[in-house]
Amino acid sequence: MLPGVVTDMYLMDPITIILFIVTCVFLAIVLYGQKQNVHKNYPPGPPTLPIIGHMHIISMEKPYVTFHELAEKYGSVFSLQLGTQKMVVLHGYETVKDALLNHAEEFSGRPHVPVFQDIAKEHGIIFSNGNNWKVMKRFALSTLRDLGMGKKTIEDKILEECKNLVKIFKTYKGEPFENTTIVNAAVANIIVSILLGHRFEYDDPKLQRLLTIINDSIKIMGSPMVLLYNAFPSLLRLLPGSHRKVVPYVNELHAFIRETFTNQKNQLDVNDLRNVVEVFLVRQKEEKPNPELYFSDANLTSLITDLFAAGMDTTSSTLRWGLLLMMKYPEIQKNVQTEIEKVIGSGEPQVMHRKQMPYTDAVIHEIQRFGNIVPTNIPHATTQDVTFKGFFIPKDTQVIPLLYSVLRDKEHFEKPEEFYPQHFLDSEGNFVKNEAFIPFSAGKRSCAGEILAKMELFLFFTTLLQNFTFQATPGAKLDLTGSVGFTTHPLKHEICAITRN
Repeated sequence: MLPGVVTDMYLMDPITIILFIVTCVFLAIVLYGQKQNVHKNYPPGPPTLPIIGHMHIISMEKPYVTFHELAEKYGSVFSLQLGTQKMVVLHGYETVKDALLNHAEEFSGRPHVPVFQDIAKEHGIIFSNGNNWKVMKRFALSTLRDLGMGKKTIEDKILEECKNLVKIFKTYKGEPFENTTIVNAAVANIIVSILLGHRFEYDDPKLQRLLTIINDSIKIMGSPMVLLYNAFPSLLRLLPGSHRKVVPYVNELHAFIRETFTNQKNQLDVNDLRNVVEVFLVRQKEEKPNPELYFSDANLTSLITDLFAAGMDTTSSTLRWGLLLMMKYPEIQKNVQTEIEKVIGSGEPQVMHRKQMPYTDAVIHEIQRFGNIVPTNIPHATTQDVTFKGFFIPKDTQVIPLLYSVLRDKEHFEKPEEFYPQHFLDSEGNFVKNEAFIPFSAGKRSCAGEILAKMELFLFFTTLLQNFTFQATPGAKLDLTGSVGFTTHPLKHEICAITRN
């Protein structure tokens, strides 16, 4: 600094000095930021502010809505920065499909998101990478298949749980009740029986606690506080807030799972393997010692956590959306019930009935599309430098294949903002597939439990509508906006389940 400037500074008042220093810091940050990770043909995006990036323009509660709107200006591939986090958003069916299917390997990674690292530490299936992820996914798919996923054994298990759910609904005798916990418990019992080998009574305190942990964790993970934590992990790691509740919740869930598989390890019968934990424990015994022990206790704990949370939350949320939408649109509910009477009558619903019930099938598809349960998708990451749609995306870039934009793509859905089962019906009432219907995502990171979820949705939904007509409480306004969270649940509401004769 020139001597004259130093002298002048001593003559300035304190406020002016502070403003001068702040300005210098601001300029330094701007100049520093301009030199960081600037690549030719990097996807375009809004002007970036120092430190906060684009946080000032992003909805903290529903960021996917902002992403959807930004695509109108910046196109189907654009970049954003939230604090220290750089990301690329993929918008619309054609772009998302191209990335996840035609460039499947390049977009198959998971990013190093602080909250994901805290809870999974690269174990399990959802948030892991590389060989660990490949081994865990291969094990999960083959084991679920061997244990009957998509087969009659699992169908019978679901139907038994449907009967239990109907019994509970009937106890309310048409009076209003809130259905979140009950539906969550019914769906949870299916995945728990596959993973751990038993089911819970709906009022079991242990099950209630597990469901609370999962629901609260998923809600927190999509909260503004966690968005801030992921953007500024070093700053917020020690500060109070809801973001600090996730790890204790997950630790409690992990402790329950470890206790369960420790007990099963002591009673293991290699000739009678009845659940995922037991199959894993056998593989653990068989695994040859090597530097990378994939069948470790840590991987088992995270794998069961991943499958439990994913297998319960998305399916139960979809069912609750379904009941809410049937109350909102009673004429659609009546049409479904008419088809149930025609095809199934008073008999027990079976998966094979689905092909004979195009209207019901279309309604279930539309519930999934409209509910848009995982709007941002689980973030992906590039596994290598990739040129995509003419843009250069560096290795390890966080990528958001925006499912919200796919399931509301106006090029593929006539009325994307409305609940409209005709999206999946032709003029003669036959069911028609829609290529943009990918609620389970697509490619290498698509949902491992898709087959199971489809069976559950059809059997639970048809059983409930066979037995009940669902109505809102008198004078209630049914809100379809959805909750804030990593997944989109319907807002809490009461239902009246009127028994059908």
